[in-house]
Amino acid sequence: MSIVVIGVNHRTGPIDFLERVAVQGESLGKAITGLVSRPNIREAVVLSTCNRTEVYAVAERFHGAYADIRDFFCELGGLHPDDLHTHLYSQHDDAAVAHLFEVASGLESAVLGESEILGQVRSAWETAQSEGGARATLNLLFRHALETGKRARTETSIGRHTASVSHAAVEMATERLGSLRGRRVLVVGAGDMGEGVAVALVGAGANDIVVTNRTETRAAQLADRVNGSVIPFDRLGDVLGSADVLLTCTGSGSVLIDSDQVAAARRGVEQPLLVVDIAVPRDVAPDVERLPGVTVLNLDDLRDWAARGLAQRAAEADRVREIVGEEVERFGMEATARQAAPLVAQLHEKAEAVRQSELERFGNRLASLEPAQRDAVDAVTKGIVAKLLHQLSVRLKDDAGTPQGERNAAAVRDLFDLG
Repeated sequence: MSIVVIGVNHRTGPIDFLERVAVQGESLGKAITGLVSRPNIREAVVLSTCNRTEVYAVAERFHGAYADIRDFFCELGGLHPDDLHTHLYSQHDDAAVAHLFEVASGLESAVLGESEILGQVRSAWETAQSEGGARATLNLLFRHALETGKRARTETSIGRHTASVSHAAVEMATERLGSLRGRRVLVVGAGDMGEGVAVALVGAGANDIVVTNRTETRAAQLADRVNGSVIPFDRLGDVLGSADVLLTCTGSGSVLIDSDQVAAARRGVEQPLLVVDIAVPRDVAPDVERLPGVTVLNLDDLRDWAARGLAQRAAEADRVREIVGEEVERFGMEATARQAAPLVAQLHEKAEAVRQSELERFGNRLASLEPAQRDAVDAVTKGIVAKLLHQLSVRLKDDAGTPQGERNAAAVRDLFDLG
């Protein structure tokens, strides 16, 4: 049994490819249940962000699991395996563990050290838990991943300065325009990303911010926070005509703003419009960039822009990699330790609890027994439990630290519901 990660990210595929394999909303739960129903996958977590879609799995057989997950991606994006092959990467065992820890630490992000990924890792894990995809092995793995990500940001400067995609988008826009002060900025989306964008805009000096969102109350709350104004979503076009910058970051999963809408709003308007679309899938139709006076930047542009700052954080990244190495070793030690003595103790405690419960259930029938007879019943039931668990306990201890031991330990935890 192996821990594997198979996926695509901003380094292996362009944004139009990432859009095809993005998993959002209710689809995420369905994806997890579908994956764990496949024959070679025991546990699964799906991490889908604007920069990546990855499947972390506990695999009964690596090659079989690889094929199952490859087929999942093909079905997800309507792709042929040949189309997927050049964009897909895979790691297993320690390399897969290290990859997740690097993701959680921000080393694999388009914006090095960005902080949003840690919450996204936690959310992906929680969703998998609620859907029955994350159990003993992946629960341990993702708990360590969150601890690693926190260590990276506490013990190094990896997360300072531009620490999120939202902030990077605003910085990129500021660099393009020189300043955002006095410019009208329209923010589409009031979720976590929208909130990050709006807060970053205030920090960048923007003083004319308009917020819109499908749920108007959320837009109003965000607008109040940044001293901006709010406009109903169905009146988006009213502000497009006067906006200097459009920053969009919803999770709608489909195009919200098309070229006809922008062209109609900008008819007769001379000042240029800068569009920064950091949603995946994109909120703005690709052909909008063909309109005169309109510049569209997306996550591909953000990746290239952020790459220029990598050298400044190279030393911090090296320190984070040291932390990742330490945490991979710690995870391995804990995973091995969980296979043997603590697991055997848990198993015997669970069996003893069942034995005591059964004796209590038959308490009325046993009440007439003499003390010596009751002692005999107690001794006999203890002996039966001990004999039943003896060989299992020996195997768990003997195989600890081996692939077979990992399989046995995971099976015992699942079968006996030991957590």
